[in-house]
Amino acid sequence: MPVLEISGLRRRFGDLVALDGLSFTVEAGVVTGFLGPNGAGKTTTMRAIFGLVDLDGGEIRVDGQIVDGERRRRFGYMPEERGLYPTMKILDQVEYFGRLHGLSRREARTKGAQWLTRLGLEGREDAKVDELSHGNQQRVQLASALVHEPDVLILDEPLSGLDPTGIDDIGAIIVERAREGRAVVFSSHQLDLVENLCDVVTIIDHGRVVAHGSVDELVSAGSPRLSVRVEGVRDASWIESFPGVTVSEVNGGAVRLVLDEGVSTDDVLTAARTVGRVTEFSLHRRRLSEVFREALS
Repeated sequence: MPVLEISGLRRRFGDLVALDGLSFTVEAGVVTGFLGPNGAGKTTTMRAIFGLVDLDGGEIRVDGQIVDGERRRRFGYMPEERGLYPTMKILDQVEYFGRLHGLSRREARTKGAQWLTRLGLEGREDAKVDELSHGNQQRVQLASALVHEPDVLILDEPLSGLDPTGIDDIGAIIVERAREGRAVVFSSHQLDLVENLCDVVTIIDHGRVVAHGSVDELVSAGSPRLSVRVEGVRDASWIESFPGVTVSEVNGGAVRLVLDEGVSTDDVLTAARTVGRVTEFSLHRRRLSEVFREALS
């Protein structure tokens, strides 16, 4: 089972430090989320794994061996930017990528057709990429990354622009690839989806790891959140000046609060009742979005 090791990566672009000693490990058999704000170094890291960015320092290993061109043929990459030929038929395109990774023409075409069928594009094999919707282009791009059955799968924003059905379909394939023993890492800004799909999360900022662990560990750590909803009230103005209480987020009228030690939930309930009928009052774990914000603070 492949293990991808990112060790001490450094990369500077002029005065900009993109990677600053970045180190983390992607274990096989689990889905690893790779998160960070814009400019944190995520895409630079992914490109470095594929040899598309020259590093100033550090190493990338698979199963303890330095990654070289031959080992990269067993990798699959889905870049955030569209990496397809817009006027090429989609089955021809997937076949082409399969052959680049060492498959025979027949094998690449057979596996390409199978993946297009799996991804809901059966009957559209002769369509050109620029004739497809954004979501279906995402499906073709994923088929191109999977056609050679890679041992290591790197996906940059694979769920971007998909409708709920597309998210379910591609999310199921991501989890399936990991459960079959592959090393799978993907980035996304859709943190609710990451929380549902991922087993492990690495959060980076300014080219450094600022949080790492299993999703369960990360969301269970720290203070619990008190979720309060007051009928007819859509903001948190009623609680913002309450001593020892911090507003974590407001979502659809539900206010998520962090209470300092010693603050009574009964007192918060009393404050809520002064402004209206309380329709929700419950304790929860942190959300991954809250872990993310706190890791960057």
